Amino acid sequence: MHYYRRLFVFIFCLLAVFKTEQVVLAASPILKQSIPDKLVVLTFDDSVKSHYTVVRPLLRKYKFGATFFITEGFEFKTNKKHYMSWSEIARLYQDGFEIGNHTRSHMGLDAKHPESLKKQLAAYPEQLGAIDARCKEYGIPVPTSFAYPGNGIAAEALPLLKSLNIKFARRGGAPEYPYEKGRGVAYEPGKDHPLLLPTAGDARPDWELSDFVRAVKQAKNGRIAIIQFHGAPDLAHSWVNTPVGKFELYMKYLAENNYRVIALRDLEKYVDPNFTPRNAFDVIEERKKELAKQK
Repeated sequence: MHYYRRLFVFIFCLLAVFKTEQVVLAASPILKQSIPDKLVVLTFDDSVKSHYTVVRPLLRKYKFGATFFITEGFEFKTNKKHYMSWSEIARLYQDGFEIGNHTRSHMGLDAKHPESLKKQLAAYPEQLGAIDARCKEYGIPVPTSFAYPGNGIAAEALPLLKSLNIKFARRGGAPEYPYEKGRGVAYEPGKDHPLLLPTAGDARPDWELSDFVRAVKQAKNGRIAIIQFHGAPDLAHSWVNTPVGKFELYMKYLAENNYRVIALRDLEKYVDPNFTPRNAFDVIEERKKELAKQK
């Protein structure tokens, strides 16, 4: 009898703690509502043609959200075999997908060389403004989401992006993980700066389903998995190509395992983009130290 009484008290206390954690989570200054497990953001870079021909119909089939980061860099203006037209980009918006900014010429940031970085940042208002203007021309809202070209980041870019009305900016999995394998960490609201959102996984041609699953399974305990794709396939950039069959397998996994799949802009339903940590790079350094201990 005493055993069952103690068991009842233990379960009651456990439920009370769980409920309290949920209330605290929802009442956090950065959170507008509690974040469910299995919340995934899909992002696609570089205006690749297969975003329209392959990715679009598959996402529509599963009713998934996504953000397409648009640039006119590379051979965008001349090679319509490998890159979308603006009419196709507009159709993505009309289908309910988000159109994000990836700069006019795919201009990355070189934080290692101050003079280069200074020139790049000086060019960024025009670089982002050119994509904004094209969006307006095709009836697409001015983007409030941004992806760092080449995943190059710099602390100096944060106030500039904010002044350009960017609410969320996605980076890669580095510097926590090396670029080469496409590994990364989930976004932790309150710890990660909204203009330095990490990629939980950056798909590569040699990825298998287990690599994709490892990335999306990080979406739990208040964390959100942001996934980065390029083309499916990407005929112009083989090192970030995702074969069609593998992409179909990844999307099927999300659907069959009841993941909630959204665009980057939809994060604003859950988090306040105006809430920023005191030091944007503290959480990155903490993760690097923790990962070093695990080696």
